[in-house]
Amino acid sequence: MNICIFGDSIAWGAYDPERGGWATRLRNYLEKKNRYIIVYNLSISDEITTDLLTHLEIEIKSRESNLIIFAIGTNDAQFIHSVSSSRVLFDEFKNNLKKLYAIAKRFADKIVFVGLTSVDDSKTKPFSLNPNISYTNENIKHFDGAIKKFCEENNVKFISMDGIIDIADLDDGLHPNTEGHKKMFDKIKTEIEVLLQ
Repeated sequence: MNICIFGDSIAWGAYDPERGGWATRLRNYLEKKNRYIIVYNLSISDEITTDLLTHLEIEIKSRESNLIIFAIGTNDAQFIHSVSSSRVLFDEFKNNLKKLYAIAKRFADKIVFVGLTSVDDSKTKPFSLNPNISYTNENIKHFDGAIKKFCEENNVKFISMDGIIDIADLDDGLHPNTEGHKKMFDKIKTEIEVLLQ
């Protein structure tokens, strides 16, 4: 059983120096439990759905994936002040979800989308590391809703992160810290184990 995780810096494990993020925790947990499971975390910091589409197929093919987990969309929802628009337009984002799913479906039996985590608007509007961009709960909720709706319409597993992360779990306002990643792992692990039964 080969599992591939595609996402952004949150899935990559940023801000969890102790355990490497929820995806690394999931890998360690599943691979320890079953030696026939291999988990590849192919997440890239700052990745958006448009970028992922350019390399998704080759990544899936080369690893013969059975289960694909998408944890992406926060950077798509990023608001860029200089152009007064989200980084990826909402309609384009919805179309990208369809494309990602279509590619994944050709190779894997099981596909999962992880919902987006909330942010601390007081630190991300604008984002402290780049005053030209903002991450807002309003925008993230809008994009998260598109993922949830897509999954419902296509009978795809959706793991909601609604209410999982508290402000105290966000050191920079955007990325979950060690405690935040642990909360995400606990929720995601439970849902993934059901799919592996």
